[in-house]
Amino acid sequence: MSIEQTLQLALEHQQAGRFPQARDLCLQILRQQPEHPQALHLLGVLARSAGRLDIAADMLGKAVRAAPDAAGPHYDLGVTRVLQGDPDAAIACLQRTLELAPDHPEALMGLGNLLLDRDRPDAAADCYRRIIASDPRADMAYYNLGLACFRAGRLDESAHNYRQALALKPDSAEAALNLGITLSRQENLDEAIHFLRRAQAGLPGNPVAPYNLALALLNHGRPEEAEAYFRQALALDPSHAEACLNLGNTLIRLGRLDEALTCCRKATELKPDSADARLTLGLALHDLGRLDEAAACYERAIALKPDFAEAYSNLANTRLDQGRLDEALRLCRKTIDLAPDFAGGHYNLGLVLFGQHKLDDAEASYRRAIALKPDYVEAHANLGTTLTYLGRTDAAMRSFEQALALNPDSDGAHSARLYSMLYLAETTPAALLAAHREFAARCEAPLKSLWRAHTNARDPERRLRIGYVSADFRRHSVASFIESALARHDHQRFEIFCYYNNTERDTVTDRLATLADHWLTCAALTDEQLAERIRADGIDLLVDLSGHTSGHRLLTFARKPAPLQVTYLGYPATTGLTAMDYRLCTLDTDPPGQEDWHSETLYRLPRTLWCYRPLTERMAGGPTPAMRNGHITFGSLNNLAKISPASLDCWARVLHAVPGSRLVMTSIPEGSIRQSLRDRFAARDVDPARIALHGKLPYAEYWRLLAEIDIALDPFPYTGTTTTCETLWMGIPVVTLAGETSVARSGLALLKSVGLEALVARDAADYVRIATGLARDTDRLDRL
Repeated sequence: MSIEQTLQLALEHQQAGRFPQARDLCLQILRQQPEHPQALHLLGVLARSAGRLDIAADMLGKAVRAAPDAAGPHYDLGVTRVLQGDPDAAIACLQRTLELAPDHPEALMGLGNLLLDRDRPDAAADCYRRIIASDPRADMAYYNLGLACFRAGRLDESAHNYRQALALKPDSAEAALNLGITLSRQENLDEAIHFLRRAQAGLPGNPVAPYNLALALLNHGRPEEAEAYFRQALALDPSHAEACLNLGNTLIRLGRLDEALTCCRKATELKPDSADARLTLGLALHDLGRLDEAAACYERAIALKPDFAEAYSNLANTRLDQGRLDEALRLCRKTIDLAPDFAGGHYNLGLVLFGQHKLDDAEASYRRAIALKPDYVEAHANLGTTLTYLGRTDAAMRSFEQALALNPDSDGAHSARLYSMLYLAETTPAALLAAHREFAARCEAPLKSLWRAHTNARDPERRLRIGYVSADFRRHSVASFIESALARHDHQRFEIFCYYNNTERDTVTDRLATLADHWLTCAALTDEQLAERIRADGIDLLVDLSGHTSGHRLLTFARKPAPLQVTYLGYPATTGLTAMDYRLCTLDTDPPGQEDWHSETLYRLPRTLWCYRPLTERMAGGPTPAMRNGHITFGSLNNLAKISPASLDCWARVLHAVPGSRLVMTSIPEGSIRQSLRDRFAARDVDPARIALHGKLPYAEYWRLLAEIDIALDPFPYTGTTTTCETLWMGIPVVTLAGETSVARSGLALLKSVGLEALVARDAADYVRIATGLARDTDRLDRL
């Protein structure tokens, strides 16, 4: 046979899988022509098939040298270099192949794949596009082009190419999987879930499909479904650390924190150097109230990943909850240094600044968070609260409306808006009731189908179980009033349960805990879990001590876990809930006719609503401060949000009528609000030098300042309660103006209960008359 006939026979043997015969014929040719390029090429391919890569590379190299303009040897040498783990040499061989044969589809595909592996997705995409230009039905080129575009961040183009791949090969589970992942990144979650389910059916033993399906469901707010698929991924691959971690994340969202903790710990065992695993473990511990352990996890995450902005942010949150505000502030600023466009970092900074009473700065932080994330419901709501305290109530209401437009079912946004409405003089009782009913329609009505009959025994001789729910069993105004009630319960007749919705603990908490038969810190429980716990405890009478204030659990009450539910003490208005049976009040706080503005039945106590227990000893008595100062000192130590324009007008008239008098105010943060207050008094012809403005004072300083006041001026329409009790406790008279609703009548009720009803004004003119009359009678002040 001729050399050409021998080569043809060798090729036939190679194509038929008869490799030894093909090899022998190639060697026969090379004995006649040692540099025969086709024989060298085929011998190199045969050696590669046998796994003898060094020999293959040697033969193919010789073939390239023997026929430098032949594309085939360059291509096969490139493939061999890939198998040898030399991608740079492989890329060079494939690029030379394409110089010689620009439309070589295998070289284009191989070069594209190599470039994609080297993180050069744009260059890889050019290769796949060239294949498609020559062969529009090349499904694998579309698939790889989708992958390259995904890596380059061009998600629309990526999804388009995966769709093309699926159109050409509908049973491609891999294309369905990657299209689902891409759509999930685009937050096109319904369609993403469709394709991921399709991929899962085609890849039954592959954990990637159920894992990504679970992620999409979790991002779609469907954690119950996500849990099942994360568990399926773990059943297929128990060492899948990300599935274990995200199952922990899912369980955190479901409020099953003990289970979440187990998953997160397992994830850290599977991947000890994973900063993300430490972060999620910290979240579980934080929600369980184990703040020191949570902080240690975040610190470990930062040690593993020093630029981990989210870990700094979460650590800042933990320090905020621990009351370590200065440290929290430093951590927030570090978060923003690392990730200036991280909306959550700016939001957390706003929380810390608000806690430090730096309201101007808090406002700026919330606005920055909203600029970065316009649909940030919590930032809109907290901005509204901040603006309320800054006295910009119209702007505050717009912020609340924006929050509720984004999420009409946000109980937090509803409650923040409702609480702020209490401060507005223009809020009518009808408008307030309508807003509370709107909250109930959105947040309570969907839960009514879950209400169940109660099984509490109706034995009149048995010991009744009373449960109190509050986030304020600590140094807080609520504690000043509830402690005496708890201390005087007859434990022979009543079994007392306290459900404390907070992780903060102080000496007041420790003292209150001794007054209950059962104490549960419930901050880590979901509303549903807390409701089930209350049912299991067999509570007969459940008492809400928060209303719509921070840390409330009204959505627990909305599930009707106890047969009789009562709101008391913490909030001077209706809750709006039909599940709340009664609101405790008196005839002084809620005169006849107030029933019209409540969803609850008003239960009027016979004497007083409050059992005040001071959190400090009364300071030694002495003459009224005016005796030594030579001038009258008026004071308002209420929080800033209560200081209405009408109050300021009235106080300015009082100062005009009492020459040389001074006004002391606290809880006035530095910045725009202080200047605004001074400007308002100046506009009313009161020298701002007569006004002493203080920020939020430490407890001891607050009491010392209070002792320097001759006459306290109660704000209106939202009058003081705790502050009024503290002021009376110190022997200082309080002048108040009684309104029509409970929020405007606590001053009246308290003064009446101590025999000082004469200090209750009917209107602003009467208020000025009473205050100035007291100021002119220092002997009476001294007796008081």
